[in-house]
Amino acid sequence: MKPKIVTRIAPSPTGLFHIATARVALFNYLFARQNDGKFIFRIDDTDTERSTPTFTKDLIDSMNWLGLDYDEIYYQSQRTAIYKAKLEELLASDQIYWSQETEIKEGEKAEVLRFRNSGTKIIFEDIVHGSIEFDTAELGDFVVAKDLDTPLYHFASVVDDFLLGVTHVIRGEDHISNTPRQILMLEALGGSRPTYAHLPIILAPDKTKLSKRHHGQIAAVSEYRRLGYLSEAVVNFVAMLGWSPQSLKDDPNQEILSLADLLKKFDLSKTQKSGAILNIEKLDWLNREYLKKLTPTEFKKLAQEFLPTEFTTKSWYQEKIMDKLWPLIAERINRLGEITDLIKNGELDFFFVAPKPSAELLKTTEYLGEVEARLATLSADDFSAEKIKDVIWDFATEQGRGRVLWPLRVALSGLEKSPDPFTIAAILGQTETLTRLTYARTI
Repeated sequence: MKPKIVTRIAPSPTGLFHIATARVALFNYLFARQNDGKFIFRIDDTDTERSTPTFTKDLIDSMNWLGLDYDEIYYQSQRTAIYKAKLEELLASDQIYWSQETEIKEGEKAEVLRFRNSGTKIIFEDIVHGSIEFDTAELGDFVVAKDLDTPLYHFASVVDDFLLGVTHVIRGEDHISNTPRQILMLEALGGSRPTYAHLPIILAPDKTKLSKRHHGQIAAVSEYRRLGYLSEAVVNFVAMLGWSPQSLKDDPNQEILSLADLLKKFDLSKTQKSGAILNIEKLDWLNREYLKKLTPTEFKKLAQEFLPTEFTTKSWYQEKIMDKLWPLIAERINRLGEITDLIKNGELDFFFVAPKPSAELLKTTEYLGEVEARLATLSADDFSAEKIKDVIWDFATEQGRGRVLWPLRVALSGLEKSPDPFTIAAILGQTETLTRLTYARTI
């Protein structure tokens, strides 16, 4: 009987949850779920100097936001007694030994625990890279712990993989060089080798390796969330970093893949070897596609969180006005974080601050008085774009639409380019519309 598939994601809380870690988490999640296996979330927090509760919370929050539910969670800081016991076992079997080598003070040496390396050749099969061979003699007797209470990352990781029954280690290719050491330690503990899959590195748009230090704004998952990307779009985007469905060749629309779609289509063996470039323009496109899928109510609920506070507290602010404005906003953004700029400094700021159009931009105000009079005949409670168009259209056609509708739109928006005047007036409401027309006629 084949053992149950067990995968794991094991980030360290020494920084914010990285987009590359999100991809590793997603691939582990998908592979486990496809095989009716177990997906473990292990927080490697043995580095007490750099690990913080804030970063730990960010790891957990990011996993939850992405929708990657896990079966078990472990903290290495709570498993130190286990690592100590395994170190003692290996000491007793002479597979590790105390080594005095580092001078602390003159005449004093610090002891570390080293692995007794036989220098054998190791060959392992990698799902992505194929057969990989290492001569472990080049590694020497490597350090596994500073002392019995302070195991190094590699040792603690191997112990956990062994005891938790991890069958598949899916991680970034920067860990390939760690694999021979880990195989040696695992076999010393009496464990069987897992199957390895080392994913290609993620490259920044400039094709350099993506790093927190140099690419902070596009490296952390929390930053994507802050910028207003939907979690579904980020998951879709991350899945395509180094992998794509076979059907994509025949149908470009196959790029839109929900988590449920990915569970059906994902194939770990089809992961590419070459680096995957982080294309933010592609993410913007994906996110826009997911925004289009939202119902007006769903969009409003998400978008309201990004509406600038100073505008929601304006005395004239009314929810019914915003309900009319949301569709215009939805048409003009790639991500929810763009709402602030769109409203404060962009195409729609005139809805919140009355414009002061120039005479040059208005071109003519000859017919604004008649337009104002016609709009005043409508009911304030039924001031819809359709009704507004009905009372103006024939008049505009007779006098010349450019001479009527252009100055009407400019009077309401103050812009050379904006939505049509009927839509603008309906959103502003009758009182504000008439006020702006009265002002424009004085210019």
